[in-house]
Amino acid sequence: MKPLKLTAIALLMTCFACNTEDKSKDNMMADNTLLKKWEGPYEGVPDFDAMNLKDLEPAMDAAIEEHLKEIDEIANVKETATFENTIKAMERSGKTVDRVYTYYGIWSSNLSSEEFRDIQQKLSPKLSDYQSEIRQNEKLFNRIKSVYESSQKNPLEPQAQRVVDLVYKSFEMNGANLDDEGKTRYAEINKELAKIYTDFSNNILHDEENYVTFLNKNQLSGLSDSFIKSAKKTAEEQGKPDQYAIVNSRSSMDPFLTYSDERKLRKQVWENYYSRGDNNDEYDNNALIKEILKLRDERVKLLGYDNFAEWRLQDRMAKNPENAMDLLMAVWPSAIARVEEEVEDMQKVAEQEGADFEIEAWDYRYYAEKVRQEKYDLDSEEVKEYLVLENLTDAIFYVAGRLFDFEFSEITDVSVPLFHEDVKVFEVTEKSNGEHVGVFYLDPYARKGKRSGAWATTYRSYTNFDGETNVLASNNSNFVQAAEGEPILVSWDDAETFFHEFGHALHFLSADVKYPTLNGGVRDYTEFQSQLLERWIYTDEVINNFLKHYKTGKPMPAELIAKIKNASKFNQGFATTEFLASAIMDMKYHTTDPKTINPKTFEKETLDQLNMPDELVMRHRSPQFGHVFSGEGYATGYYGYLWADVLTSDAAEAFAEAEGGFYDETLSKNLVDFLFAPRNAIDPAEAYRRFRGRDAEIDALMRDRGFPVPKK
Repeated sequence: MKPLKLTAIALLMTCFACNTEDKSKDNMMADNTLLKKWEGPYEGVPDFDAMNLKDLEPAMDAAIEEHLKEIDEIANVKETATFENTIKAMERSGKTVDRVYTYYGIWSSNLSSEEFRDIQQKLSPKLSDYQSEIRQNEKLFNRIKSVYESSQKNPLEPQAQRVVDLVYKSFEMNGANLDDEGKTRYAEINKELAKIYTDFSNNILHDEENYVTFLNKNQLSGLSDSFIKSAKKTAEEQGKPDQYAIVNSRSSMDPFLTYSDERKLRKQVWENYYSRGDNNDEYDNNALIKEILKLRDERVKLLGYDNFAEWRLQDRMAKNPENAMDLLMAVWPSAIARVEEEVEDMQKVAEQEGADFEIEAWDYRYYAEKVRQEKYDLDSEEVKEYLVLENLTDAIFYVAGRLFDFEFSEITDVSVPLFHEDVKVFEVTEKSNGEHVGVFYLDPYARKGKRSGAWATTYRSYTNFDGETNVLASNNSNFVQAAEGEPILVSWDDAETFFHEFGHALHFLSADVKYPTLNGGVRDYTEFQSQLLERWIYTDEVINNFLKHYKTGKPMPAELIAKIKNASKFNQGFATTEFLASAIMDMKYHTTDPKTINPKTFEKETLDQLNMPDELVMRHRSPQFGHVFSGEGYATGYYGYLWADVLTSDAAEAFAEAEGGFYDETLSKNLVDFLFAPRNAIDPAEAYRRFRGRDAEIDALMRDRGFPVPKK
């Protein structure tokens, strides 16, 4: 009896310990801010000011566990699979994961640190396993397949049918039909890729943060006062108050290369920027590219596809890599021919100034600016004096009001927590009736730990199948802050980008879809709406009311506006070629046997075959091509910007021809109803036809860029 008694006591003690441990774990989870439902005004908002990095990993673990339980319950329902008990149930699941992902995204993109990157390394394989476990859940997929097959015989209402089609296709494309061995290997590949993507991204961030060019006072020739003040402020922040810092980001590099008279320093800054991830050190990305390509190829071969591009593009507007490449190559000859003309013009200016060298890549922006001034009498620095960031913010809100009936009111109290003091937040309402639409976060400034570039995202999207939800949208930029008391002046290109990202935000805010899945998008279509919004910066209403001189407050004069419009096709050789080179390389990487690819030579050899001009490089060289190699969103999808630009140019001509121009009420309503509000509830090609009455044509794009229109 004694042993039994001891065993019973031991079991009781073990159970007590388990219960105590479970309660302790429950208490810890209850205190975890990242897991809590969002509270406060505006239907609840993220508790950004209470974020604690130590909570991230346990929160993600708990959220994943909860979602997998929800999925398991859906997969094991005994009743016959229906849209209600399978697809709608899936649409309702995973809400906690969504909330935790919001905080994860802030740390990843806006507030990265060494501590976060360590946690990210641990989480990336977990997240991959989690996604694979859902996509490869055989019982779940059988239910999805049953609903899908039933809907092919008895179609559901349009939005429900669209969700079923998209969900089924997503599972099919991600290995749901593989056998057990294939599923295991597919999941292993995803896990390996998740880690590599994180490494690739963090390597770029390392080189952006650590390659800084410091200038002395005698090395500032050609630079504007506002740029010098910003560079001074940045150097002070980096502990060098007597110097001036050119950080390794596009927003700092681009104006320096455009205006600095110091050719050797231009070369140094250029090399720093275009060698990110390519410095033959522990942060070099070339080996990672090769491994990514190999794994992607192996994965799609499991599914029976010839290459990654064929697999990826089947559900895009392009449908296949041949169609995408045909578009790229239709524009390429005109683009490089224009580069040759631009270089000739620049070389003449350089020789007139006594230069004894041929134009190099680090000279292109500098001499292009001189040609711009000579040909169009247009000084980009003069233009910047009318592009005050605060006024541009008012301008985008004005456009949103005219086209979308949106009003933006800044929230200045503490009711909406912020993740950084730089962030501004606005309530969005409908002007005509005052109804609440959502909340808009604006994070405009560059800082350490923030990834480069500009982007838009959502923290909550609109749906109405379980009651209406509002939208929490965000725009993020990397403008260099001005010295205290000085306005932030931006370039015309940066102003266009500001409008571009706001186009994404308007796409989020104007959504009118029933199911969460329909808030996704087709990659070669979702850039269209944002690219189209760039056109409104050229409208008289924006120019006359918001492009005001930072000192005098006077509107931009008519003669300067005329110069800007006259010069709008200027330097299109450079802009188009640097983009096309990246898009073509993306497609070549994913249609070539990866066993034959050495990234260090493949990029050069491929571009040589295309007769890439020596005087410029890809917009994103391979080792820093985060669109393509730090994840899969744009992999074989970078061409999508040009595909979307065909739509943009064609749609812009519709507005130019309308009776009310770019603010035509009828066309604006069609813009919202057919191109913005449906998100992915309608096939993109059909949505565009509803707006335009026909398919888009490439002719408008060629006219926009001043290239010859192809003969029919």
